[in-house]
Amino acid sequence: MDIVIVTVLGLASWYWFSATRVRELAIEAARRSTRDADVQLLDQTVSLARVSLSRDSDGQWRIWRQYRFDYSRDGMRRETGDVIMLGNRLQAVMVAEPPTIH
Repeated sequence: MDIVIVTVLGLASWYWFSATRVRELAIEAARRSTRDADVQLLDQTVSLARVSLSRDSDGQWRIWRQYRFDYSRDGMRRETGDVIMLGNRLQAVMVAEPPTIH
């Protein structure tokens, strides 16, 4: 019974440390993307929106995570962007294009 408890605690610790590292990478990706898009990252953080399992390009199962973040173009309106991570690798950052005014 003790080995089961130690194993469960070990797996939970591993997941927590892994999730923390991936979240830090997602925050950095959101910062870079908002800086490149010349918009302001609000709250300086991301929040976990979805988690699932997916295969990477090598066919290995990885944890797929979607993070959301808020940004503003004008300092008034809040818009939402997404960071997609597969394992500890960045897959995509989505910041909406500004509307075209004619």
